Amino acid sequence: MACILHLETSTSVCSVALSENGHVVFEKASYEGLSHAALLGVFTEEAIAFAHTGGGRRPDAVAISSGPGSYTGLRIGTSLAKGLCMGWGVPLIAVPTLKLMAWRAIRHTGEKDGLYCAMLDARRMEVYAAIYDVRLQTVRETWAEIVTPETCRSFLDRGTVYFFGNGAEKCRTIITSGYALFPENVYPLAADMTVLAETAFQEQAFEDLAYFEPFYLKGFIATTPKNKVLGT
Repeated sequence: MACILHLETSTSVCSVALSENGHVVFEKASYEGLSHAALLGVFTEEAIAFAHTGGGRRPDAVAISSGPGSYTGLRIGTSLAKGLCMGWGVPLIAVPTLKLMAWRAIRHTGEKDGLYCAMLDARRMEVYAAIYDVRLQTVRETWAEIVTPETCRSFLDRGTVYFFGNGAEKCRTIITSGYALFPENVYPLAADMTVLAETAFQEQAFEDLAYFEPFYLKGFIATTPKNKVLGT
């Protein structure tokens, strides 16, 4: 078993956790919006201080939620994770964000039969999504899609599909099948990364620090501030 530091910055929630021997011993999260640049380092320092004062050892690895998600959030999390890994000489573990959300949703619903569709908001009516079964096996790989009444129709025709995540909110009034269920409060959180990261550690499924990049799915699109458009 390992001591792993977990960082999650893919959405508006910023969270950090520390696990030892497969159990979460420290966790901190902020739901106050996109404040990752200000809070992630503070939460990480608190986690490291907790490990030291509690007699724990330096982390054996750092796990990062690898996307898709917020472009800026993912870059902030990845930059810190890489820096820590290089400084400590420990490996980097990447946990797919949508898989992390599905893991939380499966536990949230009590591991009921059905399919689990993790959705992240990609602005307007578009979502990033992936579908998993109750054993967390991938049924449909990650894709980007404009939400319509036909979204996931072929899966809904076969049975229950749980839609969750901040992208699922825009689906409630559009996907109206009786087999579509919408569990609430399913966020990707660092504390939920423990099992997935621990498995990766045991399998030595580590990332190349020099070449690893988050899974953005789509490139960053810069916009012109409104004050520039208005000439102020």
